[in-house]
Amino acid sequence: MKDFLAVAQAAALAAGRLLRDNISGKRKILHKGVINLVTEMDLLSERLIVKSLRSSFPKHNIISEEEANIRKGSDFTWIIDPLDGTTNYAHGYPCFCVSIALEWESDIILGVVYDPMRDELFSAQKGKGALLNAKSIRVSSVGKLINGLLATGFPYDRKVSKINNVNYFRDLLMASQEIRRDGAAALDLCYVACGRFDGFWELKLKPWDVAAGSLMVREAGGMVSDFTGSRFSVYDHEVVASNGKVHQQMLSVLLKDEKRPVRGSVSIRR
Repeated sequence: MKDFLAVAQAAALAAGRLLRDNISGKRKILHKGVINLVTEMDLLSERLIVKSLRSSFPKHNIISEEEANIRKGSDFTWIIDPLDGTTNYAHGYPCFCVSIALEWESDIILGVVYDPMRDELFSAQKGKGALLNAKSIRVSSVGKLINGLLATGFPYDRKVSKINNVNYFRDLLMASQEIRRDGAAALDLCYVACGRFDGFWELKLKPWDVAAGSLMVREAGGMVSDFTGSRFSVYDHEVVASNGKVHQQMLSVLLKDEKRPVRGSVSIRR
């Protein structure tokens, strides 16, 4: 596990510095959808990370947001978001990160998230706690949702789909102290883990958005589930993460709405 963590951290740091050093450059922007962007830096960051992981672990599987889908039949799968917060990055808004997780037999056992603009390196190993720049972190102690600062995001198909998080946003805005929408789910989860946010929810995310961050929350003493509170998988459509103390209160608000998201899991070729 030590070698896994060291390699993942080194790859995240290198990719993050690449992104930071080029944030002021002229972007080459492509569209995966009407408002879903990809830049040349997403691709360069991904290639750097994949090269590092393949060099150290040539027999491992790799899935990433942009290009990589490497199947070796291994029990180990690296799950990569080379630039979480692409829209922010494309606009020069300094809120983005690199996210790398390691899955072993359908269980996330390691996560690394690096924010190069703040030089903050979050890391977690299953059963060993969560760290921020090598110092242990814990979730907040806020016990009432009305006193809680929450975070969320909105799906890319929000202009055409009725399942767009607007109803949940309205209800949780009224039930909480405040809500932030920063556009980088991996960082939002890390902020729950270190107590900056008390809760986070979102829908229609992909495995690379939540794999590392969800482990961070659990290892920092928090809770992660779907909207019913019954389960959690990085391949599901829903995620609720919290300090644990406001979790049921968040679920109660989410479950009040009759327009439930479509159940099911994200389809990823495995």
